[in-house]
Amino acid sequence: MEASQQENGGIISVRRLEPVFIQPEKQPSKGRHVLSNLDHAVVAIMKTIFIYNLDGKTSSEAACDVLKQALAKVLVHYYPLAGRLKQNSDGKLFVECIDTEGVPFVEATADFSIDDLGDITVPDTPKLEKFIYQVPGLENILETPLMTAQVTRFKYGGFALGLIINHCVSDGKSAMEFVCSWAETARGLPLSTPPVIDNSMFMSNKLSPQIKIPAEKFNIVEISDVSNLESQYQKENMVYKSFSFDPNKLAELKKKAMEGDGELKYCSSFTVLAALVWRARSQALKMEPHQKSKLLFTVDIRSKLNTPLPKGFFGNGVVTSECTCTASELSENPFSFAVKMVQNAINKVNEDYIQSYNDFFENIRITTEAPSLIGTLVITSWTRIAFNTADFGWGEATKFGSVVIPKEVCLFSPAKGKDKGGIILILGLPITAMNNFQESMNKV
Repeated sequence: MEASQQENGGIISVRRLEPVFIQPEKQPSKGRHVLSNLDHAVVAIMKTIFIYNLDGKTSSEAACDVLKQALAKVLVHYYPLAGRLKQNSDGKLFVECIDTEGVPFVEATADFSIDDLGDITVPDTPKLEKFIYQVPGLENILETPLMTAQVTRFKYGGFALGLIINHCVSDGKSAMEFVCSWAETARGLPLSTPPVIDNSMFMSNKLSPQIKIPAEKFNIVEISDVSNLESQYQKENMVYKSFSFDPNKLAELKKKAMEGDGELKYCSSFTVLAALVWRARSQALKMEPHQKSKLLFTVDIRSKLNTPLPKGFFGNGVVTSECTCTASELSENPFSFAVKMVQNAINKVNEDYIQSYNDFFENIRITTEAPSLIGTLVITSWTRIAFNTADFGWGEATKFGSVVIPKEVCLFSPAKGKDKGGIILILGLPITAMNNFQESMNKV
């Protein structure tokens, strides 16, 4: 198998071997893993790439063998990743864990060096997709493996580890804990955070669900496209860019928010940056004054429950929260208006909210159709997930990136180097809107 792409006037290519299937060294004792309602709320695929240099003593072929052997060992603990997604007569999902093929693992070689790959912070999806393995002919999320791995050896040394993980079985934090456990296993170490694969705390009472929150708060009600937003995306090319906010910039944003409103005594970096991007993006897209604009993001609930989730919980320990107003309210009110809306959306996620969210999805039948996100900005924050820390024996990842960022999504990624402690935001917009957005960012 070979994937090729024109790049700067030349051809860069990645040649793949046929996949082998990695099964856990020991068969799991549980035949199936029941997914929680929180798992059912997330129908998406995570596609990530990690870049590693080698120490000069280990060949890339030997490194690939180490990863393959360690995967078989770590899957004993993370056995759902080797299973297959199934659906029962009620439309609920579960993972069949016994007698499955396992995780497709592909070895590949690139005809270019790590340096030729360049910066992968801003996704060049056609290029980066050559570093992940997607089973040909399987597009339905219910048919594809829950995980695939591809190790691509670069010319002159080093390798890329490309992973696809189904969000139904894991959120970002759990997925990274798995990668770190895989890395520890490769180094012959015991797992520092053994996984807890138990969704019993999210099992709802089907006869008397406790739903105290309106359905629209769970992103069910779609927004009318009164600004012809969809036509902007269809008529113009998408442009992806990154914008860096070092700790000083973030401090200035917080100061601006609190000075503009005497009620704000504290605001986090996430809160001010989310408010800034939501406001600037709505203006960049030239939304009509009465256009509804929604901000949607996930909130980690591991420590928000009265009984916190156990350390190492493997699954989805997040719920979504949102805030909605008109475009005119966003633009005409002070910056602190948007900041307070984001802050309130985070603060409302308490035990009652989580219980209602969980019970609401009890009777929601899974669908592979993505919901309409017209007028919506989705923020995915990776600032508290140390994606580069997995060390398989040759140091931490030198580069890390997402293979694809949907058009409605803005990614918050932790800054490194001299800007450590800051945040890099990455998003895509139609080219005209991106020019408008960049102007707004230049004024910050």
